[in-house]
Amino acid sequence: MKWKSHIEVNDNVLVGKPVIKGTRISVEHIVNLLASGWSENQILENYPRLKKEDIQSVFAYLQDIIKDGMLYNEPQKYA
Repeated sequence: MKWKSHIEVNDNVLVGKPVIKGTRISVEHIVNLLASGWSENQILENYPRLKKEDIQSVFAYLQDIIKDGMLYNEPQKYA
């Protein structure tokens, strides 16, 4: 999966957060939905502009940033 055909970073959209091209739906938002227990089908039903390939591209994007070492520290724990 080539995520670059589905995800873009534009300083003028959501302060430069990675988003699904042509939307203001961030990669972060999709990850939060999945982490909250939403299924792929629920996301697609609630965000009709998204396609299955857009969600798959989120995983490919995350895989690349983890592989490149951009994301490797354990998140800080807040009290």
